[in-house]
Amino acid sequence: MTGGARSDYARCMTREGGQVPEAKSLASHPRRSSLGGGAPAQGRELGRQGQRTVRKLLEAGLAEFDENGFTAVRVDDVVRRANISHGTFYLYFSNKDDLFKTLLKDALDDMQVITDDFPVVTRNESGRAALRKWTGRFCEVYGQHYAVLRVLTQADVVGEEVYGDGLQQMFRLAEAITQGMTAGAGASADGAVPEHAELTAVACLMMLQGVNFLFSVELRLPREEMMDRLSSVIYAAFQPSSVLA
Repeated sequence: MTGGARSDYARCMTREGGQVPEAKSLASHPRRSSLGGGAPAQGRELGRQGQRTVRKLLEAGLAEFDENGFTAVRVDDVVRRANISHGTFYLYFSNKDDLFKTLLKDALDDMQVITDDFPVVTRNESGRAALRKWTGRFCEVYGQHYAVLRVLTQADVVGEEVYGDGLQQMFRLAEAITQGMTAGAGASADGAVPEHAELTAVACLMMLQGVNFLFSVELRLPREEMMDRLSSVIYAAFQPSSVLA
């Protein structure tokens, strides 16, 4: 997916992922770690002009990674799109890898938020509704950061350290899914927990990522219906065999 809707990094400036009008001050929204810039900008407080410059570079970098992939993007491409000089770029970022890592901070921060918010899914309609709501939030967050998350899956491109950060976040999320889905068993009549719950959580997470990748390339899938199906499949996957029989 390309175009202005995805290249505008302002969409990622709030937890809810709502549209942020260009004219609004960044001070009116929660502080994003990326607005502090990359390695060269650490240790100094950026003023409004500095934050605006960083934001323009982040928007340009996100659009370039989206349209051309991480490997093909050069600093030249980013500064040209942002209409900013090379010298100014290096005041805030060491190179394109540093720019990518800065974008990744926001993606991992938001993924941690939805990890922490995974609900206890009880075996009733209330549990189903909570899981469906969380599934929608996951899709929203993935959609905001999909260009970065897609690159993150390529260990040979981003390097072991960055890939490792993403892998750790994935396992934290899988653990949260396992705990949330199995904790609800205590409220059921039999209290049974399905076997290999951790592996089931990883499989469900891979399914979520795969479907959201299809969303990101603008495949014409019925989005709301797909999220209904996703949450239903996850719910069923954690039911003990005695319930499904």
